[in-house]
Amino acid sequence: MGNYRYGVILDAGSSGSRVYVYRWLTSEAAKAKDDGKKLERLPRLKTKKNWHKKVKPGISTFGETPQRVGEDHLKELVDFALDIVPEDEVEQTPIFLLATAGMRLLPEYQQKDVLANVCAYFQQNTHFELPDCGLHVQVIPGETEGLYGWIAANYLLGGFDAPEEHDHGKGHNTYGFLDMGGASAQIAFAPNATEAKTHAEDLKLLRLRKINGDALEYKVFVTTWLGFGANEARRRYVKSLLDAYPEETELPDPCLPAGLTLDTDGHDITPHEDSKLSYLMGTGDFTACLKATYPLLEKEKPCEDAPCLLNGVHTPAIDFDVNHFVGVSEYWHTTHEVFAMAHKDKAYDLETYQKQVTELCSQRWTDLEKDIQAEKWGRKVDKKTIEEVCFKASWLISMLHDGIGVPRQGIETKKPNNNDSKTDDLLDGAKDRGFLDPFQAVDKIDGTEVSWTLGKMVLYASSQMPATDEALAVGFGSNQPGKPLPSDFQHAGGKYTPSTTPVHDDNDADDWHDHILTANYSRRVPGIIIFLLILLLATYLLCGRDRRHALHHKILFLLGHKPSSPRSRRRKNMLPSIFGSQIPSSASSYAALEAAEPEDFELSDVDPNNSPTLYNNAFYSDTDPSQPTSTNGRTSGWATPATRALSPDLMKTSPSRSSAPAGSSGLGILPFSRTESRERLASLRTGSRAGSPKRSPLIAPLKEI
Repeated sequence: MGNYRYGVILDAGSSGSRVYVYRWLTSEAAKAKDDGKKLERLPRLKTKKNWHKKVKPGISTFGETPQRVGEDHLKELVDFALDIVPEDEVEQTPIFLLATAGMRLLPEYQQKDVLANVCAYFQQNTHFELPDCGLHVQVIPGETEGLYGWIAANYLLGGFDAPEEHDHGKGHNTYGFLDMGGASAQIAFAPNATEAKTHAEDLKLLRLRKINGDALEYKVFVTTWLGFGANEARRRYVKSLLDAYPEETELPDPCLPAGLTLDTDGHDITPHEDSKLSYLMGTGDFTACLKATYPLLEKEKPCEDAPCLLNGVHTPAIDFDVNHFVGVSEYWHTTHEVFAMAHKDKAYDLETYQKQVTELCSQRWTDLEKDIQAEKWGRKVDKKTIEEVCFKASWLISMLHDGIGVPRQGIETKKPNNNDSKTDDLLDGAKDRGFLDPFQAVDKIDGTEVSWTLGKMVLYASSQMPATDEALAVGFGSNQPGKPLPSDFQHAGGKYTPSTTPVHDDNDADDWHDHILTANYSRRVPGIIIFLLILLLATYLLCGRDRRHALHHKILFLLGHKPSSPRSRRRKNMLPSIFGSQIPSSASSYAALEAAEPEDFELSDVDPNNSPTLYNNAFYSDTDPSQPTSTNGRTSGWATPATRALSPDLMKTSPSRSSAPAGSSGLGILPFSRTESRERLASLRTGSRAGSPKRSPLIAPLKEI
């Protein structure tokens, strides 16, 4: 184990799954690097912009085919994580898959089947740390998702580590958290002291741990509104239109730009007179749209446990003097993606925002299409985004101000310097004002995405810090201070394991081992080596015969070998060049040579422009170095004999003649057993080996190279 620990978490949402990778210094490394005040904080988690990846569709689509979830959905995400986590750290790296709204809508038996297959895939195909599938792979309730989001927001804003710098009054130093996805919405905040005492049983007790082992405790209220996400709210809205116009085919929709027609599922449609299917016709009336979305808050439902905000769900009173909220996901996309694209930290102001939305939604759809094609709002804003933005903006305003009760910034709140006109202060970046407005939409803080997955990993990383004697377990549960732990207490997912590797001094920035020790890099090494070898071989073959020979001599000289003379090389290579890769040694092979006429053999012509080259005992043509020339052909600088057809008498063999072995075809002559009479063979011979003192007529005179 090195200086760092890593964590992998998969956010299995309704529209897709996204993997995040985080890392942090071990307790030993952090203590060796820092001391004093810096240890009185939570471990510092780091991630990078390319350390997360999303795949579609959502994991809930595998409800009826759970066995496919591994190869068809998880594999790409797991492989991505393995490319980031160093190979020698994988077994100490926890992996989590936490499913949210989409999976909550599945029947319980389908949820169990999908989660079981997820766990089996992790265990059988990875070596990530997975001690408890029930804790690491689960469908989390909306309250847990909201709590993790609350941790992430306060962690990034600094409310945990430097409370004195985030004094909101009345001893309050944490921020509230709002999240809106496609299916649900969450709220999490720490009520003021009076409300916390009054509603103590409704709060969650959260425990974290600093690097020095000291505990942090917070009492947080969290709730969720299932069906109040942007997509589910739109579905309920369309149903209300169908109920309001049961006999009509064309349904007027004030939440769509004027002239836009969609079917009831939100797809583009061209109406036909003879069609009996209902469709939506945009009227572009944003004021009417606000009135139409208000009933979706269901504030009329009875509140059995007062106070309630909406849908009859109990919520302690919110003190907006000290409870300052940050909103993520749809809260940020709907306020910033179109209407503040150039000002990512632009403060939310209802008066300004509502004017922008009203102006856009009153335009004809044909004009908006031209603006989309001209990329008026940037490349990422597509047709679907503009089709949906009017309803989403209306729903966001209704949720914030009519539902949750956030003061209408710019309308109900005091304007700076009591000036009735818009001032520059309202348009300043929210970050510069310390996020002290009642509401501010955010996406990233100091370059890190505000995601509930970060909150979960902060909780886990803090559990890896060694505890002091008084510190209790890290996690959350019912608000029951002290021991024993409440029955519903959920641990962070692991226990502290001290590092056995000596701490080394390194740079906290982009460490070299992040690149060298990753699985992705190790898998590339063989390919890199093969590529370099091919490059060297190609360079060698293209450098020319003379240069290759010169290089060969230099290498022999450096190795201490004296190159042999051309004549000795010829003597050494003469027979292999003539007879192939093996020198014939059997009596039958010599008999064939003795029986042949001199004119049965001839020398091939030598083309000086296409003379093959000897390389590693194989012959290569200079015109095509990649194709080896048969050893029955020509060698470098001189020609080998080519066979002509043998005489019919010679080709007549006895029935006992055997076929030639693969390695004995140097002259293309089939070896045979000497079963014929010596007299017949003698009549064909032109001379004997012993009786001829001259050079054999089979070999042409050699010339010096």
